[in-house]
Amino acid sequence: MNADLSLYLVTDPELCGPRGVVETVRQAVDGGVRIVQLRDKSATDAEIVEQLVELSHVIAGRARLVVNDRLDAALVARERGARVDGVHLGQGDASVLRAREALGPDALIGLTANSAAHLDAVRALPPGTVDHLGVGVIRPTLTKPDHPPALGIDGFRVFAAASPLPCVAIGGVGIDDTEALREAGAAGLAVVSALCAADDPGRVAAEFRRRWHSGTAPRILSIAGSDPSGGAGIQADLKSIAANGGYGMAAITALTAQNTEGVRGVHVPPTDFLRAQLEALSDDVTIDAVKIGMLADAEVIRTVGTWLDAVRPPIVVLDPVMVATSGDRLLDPEAEGELHRLLRHAHLITPNLAELAVLVGRVPADWPDALAAAEELSSEVGAMVLVKGGHLPGEEAPDALIDARRGLREEFTGPRIATRNTHGTGCSLSSALATRLAQGEDATTAVAGARAWLRESLREGESLRVGRGQGPISHFAGLWTRGGLETRPAAAEIEADWWRQIADTRAAIDEQPFIRALADGTLAREPFLFYLAQDALYLRDYARVLAEAARLAPTSAEQAFWANSAHGSIVGELELHAAWLSPSQGVGAATFIAEPAPATIAYLDHLRSVAFGGDYRELIAALLPCFWLYTDLGQRLHAGEFGAHARDPRHPYASWLATYADPAFEEATRRAIEVVAAAAAAAEPATRARMLRAFETSSAHELAFFAAPTEVHPVV
Repeated sequence: MNADLSLYLVTDPELCGPRGVVETVRQAVDGGVRIVQLRDKSATDAEIVEQLVELSHVIAGRARLVVNDRLDAALVARERGARVDGVHLGQGDASVLRAREALGPDALIGLTANSAAHLDAVRALPPGTVDHLGVGVIRPTLTKPDHPPALGIDGFRVFAAASPLPCVAIGGVGIDDTEALREAGAAGLAVVSALCAADDPGRVAAEFRRRWHSGTAPRILSIAGSDPSGGAGIQADLKSIAANGGYGMAAITALTAQNTEGVRGVHVPPTDFLRAQLEALSDDVTIDAVKIGMLADAEVIRTVGTWLDAVRPPIVVLDPVMVATSGDRLLDPEAEGELHRLLRHAHLITPNLAELAVLVGRVPADWPDALAAAEELSSEVGAMVLVKGGHLPGEEAPDALIDARRGLREEFTGPRIATRNTHGTGCSLSSALATRLAQGEDATTAVAGARAWLRESLREGESLRVGRGQGPISHFAGLWTRGGLETRPAAAEIEADWWRQIADTRAAIDEQPFIRALADGTLAREPFLFYLAQDALYLRDYARVLAEAARLAPTSAEQAFWANSAHGSIVGELELHAAWLSPSQGVGAATFIAEPAPATIAYLDHLRSVAFGGDYRELIAALLPCFWLYTDLGQRLHAGEFGAHARDPRHPYASWLATYADPAFEEATRRAIEVVAAAAAAAEPATRARMLRAFETSSAHELAFFAAPTEVHPVV
């Protein structure tokens, strides 16, 4: 069994207070709780049975219901017709083997575990005996004063990594633990106080779900027919899901031969194969929402209903495809009856006016009557209804969201968009809604966002130029316009690409007379001292630019890195220069007595202009060549690439050459490359391009800096 364990409510009657356990559960399930565990240690078995019966009625299949410890009570409640999905057992409770045998292979059985010995015991059980482990406590909690020592998040991470089964974190779990526990390997969060004691359990549950899924794409399954022209059916659904931020999957109910001008044929595969598709998905993937479209006949509808009843996805959006554009009914009476029963599995139904008329058994006289009919349907089946008025005459295209249980009636309108490209709009809208609801949006927000996306896609449909008839909408028009098609490179790709971009500059540096003469020991003292004097002037202001990078850095780690580099330039490198330029005085006025050469002035002007332009990312890109080119040159000098004499300890500049390959500087260079490449990879294309220009410009200044000594003091 692949149950959704993401949000797991453990009840506590005292914390629920006057509101009571049943109402707390109802609200929490409305908000997205996926598992309800009835825990009431003071109740008798008979009282537990009564509570299970009542909770089963309130939950109505929208979440799984398990009971803490009381296996026998679960069995009695089942005999009375309650839907009890399983038990959660402690280490000293009824044997999990007995529970599995009594409840059957499809039951959900959890087991408390918090030690290596518990894991060993789990591994010794036959496969399939236990479905998941409740692991904790995470931190001390008053609801279970006899708990074992708290694991903390780090302890949970270690335990989950060693566990052969999914681990649900329990014990003192608050909403701010959501992301940390998910990253630590939790399959879900078992929450007591944060939900039972909440003023609004539904709102808190929805926020838990939203934060649990933040940063990940919701997994949306479309159960619908196939349209080979790509405008409707599962093809439109998958595009719609992707355009709205979800990961789309599809189980095909029917194959059609159609294009933008009409349907030429329909083939319905055997329902055994549809069942196989659905089971293959739900056995492996935790499904966050289901969108249901074309269901060709009664047997197909029953197959989908049976699967929904077993899996119980948290969100089901049903687009009742019942009436063709011509007005012809697409389903026979038996299938229409089965579809009406299927509505009770839905959370949101999205009929157009013709479909609404079939579902309520009468044709609405006008838009207000359509809203009344939608309210009747919502009240009857217990689901929200989004009634679509796009087929109404007039300048406006209204929709309305109705939830009779909550007393919600929200109307949405907008000017009608003049276009023939409306093929698949119903499919696309319902899939967008499923995706947005799975992301944690409330229904009103989801409808507003999905409508805005659909209207944009409708406006741009004509540009696709697909077919001669009723063409498709342009599902990705907004993404193509605002996001473009350029891929975002990885940091490693940035590093390799930038290094290639300055290949000519690097080759020119290698051929500089200064470098060649420095390597073979023939460099005269005058050009060497000239280079040192200019480098001292450079380093003095370079340290100021590094300090500015530290000031602008977005993280404390980067701030410390650039600040340490500035300190190293002043204390370490300048002292080495002073040992040659002003040995008797150390670093002082005599170290900086030289007049700056044009190459020095140009390089520093470039760095200062970037530094005080205020863009941290461009600045660090401009700083990088001073790290990278020097380290690369030093490594190759010491490797003998410029001749073996560069490695000879009797070389006249041996002490200087040693600084080029200093391990500490090499480590600092690696860190600088990582910081800059990561910033470039995360940047938008325009900023990344400016960073590259700053990097290339600094590299060119490095070449000019190496050329200057022998231009003033030619090598002979």
